[in-house]
Amino acid sequence: MFSKHHYHHHPHPYKFGYHISDHHGHQHRQEHGDGHGHVHGSYGFTDHHGIHRQVHYVADHHGFRAKVETNEPGTANQDPAHHHHHPTPYKFGYDIKDHHGAQHRHEHSDGHGNVHGSYGFTDHRGVHRVVHYVADHHGFRAKVETNEPGTDNQDPAHVHLHSHPFSWAP
Repeated sequence: MFSKHHYHHHPHPYKFGYHISDHHGHQHRQEHGDGHGHVHGSYGFTDHHGIHRQVHYVADHHGFRAKVETNEPGTANQDPAHHHHHPTPYKFGYDIKDHHGAQHRHEHSDGHGNVHGSYGFTDHRGVHRVVHYVADHHGFRAKVETNEPGTDNQDPAHVHLHSHPFSWAP
């Protein structure tokens, strides 16, 4: 059997938050994102002595930036130098083979949110599954190739599955 799956994930905005108060003090967090890599949020606490820390942050195409407000002892007002994180491409991978079969994973990125990769296995009988994926501004998409027993050619929703018979002789 040989199968292919295609899954399309489209970015969605989100929002969450919480506030907890108890005998130790208060803690909170809130965050919202537009689904395209722009995130704004804050978190913080106030303990039962009135010591507090509040962090406001933004993460977007300019990197992660945070502003901390606190009255914690030993801290002074600071304005640290602005640090700009430059996008960094990366590439990694591994291949493992032993008496159980083989496993692999390979991934590379251009540092701008465009990721391509694959991972998979082949067992000692020759049954295999490989997932090829892309994650970029169009969302996450995957194609699965397999000869696993019980899979059939099918195309539910945005998934394309193609299956071919597997035979094994011990």
